[in-house]
Amino acid sequence: MSKVKKGFVYLLFAIPVITQLYPLLWLFLYSLKTNEEILGGSFFALPKVWKWHNYIEAYKQGSYLKYLSNSVLVTVVTMVCVIILSSMVAYAISRFRWRYGNVILLIFMMGLMIPMQATLLPLMIIFKNIHILNTHLSLILPYVAFSTPIAVFILSGFMKGLPHEIEESAFVDGASVYRIFRSIIMPISIPPMMTVCILTFITIWNEYILAATFISAEKLKTLPFGVYTFVSQYSVNYGDIGAFLILGALPVILIYFILSERITKGMVAGAVKG
Repeated sequence: MSKVKKGFVYLLFAIPVITQLYPLLWLFLYSLKTNEEILGGSFFALPKVWKWHNYIEAYKQGSYLKYLSNSVLVTVVTMVCVIILSSMVAYAISRFRWRYGNVILLIFMMGLMIPMQATLLPLMIIFKNIHILNTHLSLILPYVAFSTPIAVFILSGFMKGLPHEIEESAFVDGASVYRIFRSIIMPISIPPMMTVCILTFITIWNEYILAATFISAEKLKTLPFGVYTFVSQYSVNYGDIGAFLILGALPVILIYFILSERITKGMVAGAVKG
């Protein structure tokens, strides 16, 4: 009976693994095929000739480095801003004894219920009036706003479980609130901060709607726009598109596998401490 239970458990684990890995494997095979093979309907077949040249074309014609640098700039600045702002808010909510702490947390949680699409028109008008439309700042500001609520939720849940004796002993030694936050709370909160960084990175890296709405200058566009390089009026290079999508997803995959253990620890720490 135990073997049957183990087999059932393995089956339950295998289903999500297959459903998650198969699209990536399919896209990889797709990126190595010619247009004839792709349009011929052989979705599950291996490439007759492995077209590694598609990756060279995707790198050169897709201006990969230009779009990559823009994505890295926007993502890194957003992550830094989210960590700084959310950690300060979470510290104030979870460690200070004041009446409106839960109210402030509730206000931030309401931000999770606001759909990004509903803010496009008002943000467009605001950014146009303050003359930051078609700049990276027009992406960074809403990215920070939409990423902060979940970051506050994770960090505040972790910080609520920290013993107050840590701060009390530091106060006795004459440390200020800012010194305690910078030298004690932030180093302790590195695991959930890593989780926040990864979640923010994945969300911002793949975001397209805001980038397509607020950015029109070619030199400022982020990585998802590189796909359109291979679409012309009369033809589409499907293999090159697949190769470009693989190149675009590669940084996310590498970072996730490198830091997966930290992500898990951060999520568990936030759940248990909260």
